[in-house]
Amino acid sequence: MATITKKRGNYLEDFRLGQVFRHKGGKTINEGLFNAFTDFSMTTNPLHKNVEYCKLHGFDGLVVPPGLVMNVAFSQTVEDISENARANLEYINMRFGAPVYVGDTLEAETTIVGVKPSSKDNDRGVVHVSSVGRKQDGSVVIAFERKVQIWKNDVNAKVEDAAAEDKPAVDCVLQVPAYDRARAYAAKAHLSNPDTYFEDFTAGDVFEHSRGRLVTEEHIALTGQLDNTSQVHCNQHLIDQNPKKYIGGRLIVYGGVPFNLCLGISCPDIGDNSPGDIVYTTGRHVGPVFAGDTVFAGTEVRETRDFAGREDLGVVAVTLRGHKFRKPKDDEEGPQKVDIFYLEREVAVRRRSHYAS
Repeated sequence: MATITKKRGNYLEDFRLGQVFRHKGGKTINEGLFNAFTDFSMTTNPLHKNVEYCKLHGFDGLVVPPGLVMNVAFSQTVEDISENARANLEYINMRFGAPVYVGDTLEAETTIVGVKPSSKDNDRGVVHVSSVGRKQDGSVVIAFERKVQIWKNDVNAKVEDAAAEDKPAVDCVLQVPAYDRARAYAAKAHLSNPDTYFEDFTAGDVFEHSRGRLVTEEHIALTGQLDNTSQVHCNQHLIDQNPKKYIGGRLIVYGGVPFNLCLGISCPDIGDNSPGDIVYTTGRHVGPVFAGDTVFAGTEVRETRDFAGREDLGVVAVTLRGHKFRKPKDDEEGPQKVDIFYLEREVAVRRRSHYAS
């Protein structure tokens, strides 16, 4: 008999420019996963709640929210890419394509497009990746890049600084069912908020969303449901062995949880009449979230413009910011706001003239 301990996940020195990872497992989005995440995030868009509303708008069934699509695809990449990460640094050019429904199966693939050892800390560096998620018919549902700070396994290992000149070209454009003048869209208009159509948004407006959501230890179960294996979200014993190495010396809530929460909290003001998110041009976690924190969010409208080729839709470009509060220190008065999340987002939004009159 033998005692076998297998290494899981890769370290900085394991990555090479051009490597392609076809991630294990895949994930079928069943009703349990769909319900857990749509209910937790407090999304209000009827496309995620009401199958008859979905069918009226030309979809095949309940539409999986973009935050859950992201989480399912992202989590599949974790074991190969970021199980041994210190932090996820940035999301880049995250685009959404074909709609995803309950019952669809997503699989993901990642290409290494950059590796950069730290010039300051010899025990870590940054890996730049390009990932794509497809469903069972081969259609692309999401494509994104991200940068991850990853530990070395051997601090003395030599890691070459390398970056790809050409990144993988992935065709990923939001697919929205065609507008049909014969459909009685207005008959179901009461199911969404009446003040979240394209005509209601003005560049410069700032929405302070009124709802917040407490993150409890349930974040561990939510992370597990996604098959996200990163140990900093679930293995307190690991952190206890070297608490100074890990942010806060305690379990960090997986970033996809506050990401999903900020999207959901903003939904009643921003996304209630949206058939889909188009792109997240850049996003990052600017502060950690721990169990016991309450997440809040605000949204600034940067721009409104026409949706090319669609007279029934417009594009609303916004900046979504998430925050929490901490207790005041001795020289401070009242709870102190702490930023936790930043996302530049473009949303497709229906026009009232076509859907509510």
